[in-house]
Amino acid sequence: MQRLNFPFPPQRVRSVEGVQQVFDEIRKKWVVLTPEEWVRQHLIEFLIQDRRCPHGLISVEKGLEYNGMKRRYDVVVFDRNAKPVMLAECKAPEIKVTEEVFDQAARYNMTLQVPYLMITNGVQHFCCRIDWEERSYAFLKEIPHFDEMIGRE
Repeated sequence: MQRLNFPFPPQRVRSVEGVQQVFDEIRKKWVVLTPEEWVRQHLIEFLIQDRRCPHGLISVEKGLEYNGMKRRYDVVVFDRNAKPVMLAECKAPEIKVTEEVFDQAARYNMTLQVPYLMITNGVQHFCCRIDWEERSYAFLKEIPHFDEMIGRE
């Protein structure tokens, strides 16, 4: 798998009958190691190890409904009251992070209305802070720490 722009690679990788798998610490199971999953697992490790997001407050690949259609988000971080504070959309490294990709994540966020939205392909990361009252957003220089996400800077 390609080297990504994250300091902490997934810890457990194996091959079963020629199929590479990675252990997802959040879902507590082995999953097929696709390029997108490689990015997702790097992001999860980064959020836990570097940004100090509590392991139990991260959700991976859960369903949501948008305009009557069922969709799945990649990663959501919750605060200690189970309110979502960050939505992250992961793409494979070869997928360019375009306005279309950003719009997809923004549509999912219309349902969740989190204050932080992130898009990554593992090489490039974009994170913005959304002000729902002002209907505006600002791109951040770095991914916020958990305390910042929940307003305890």
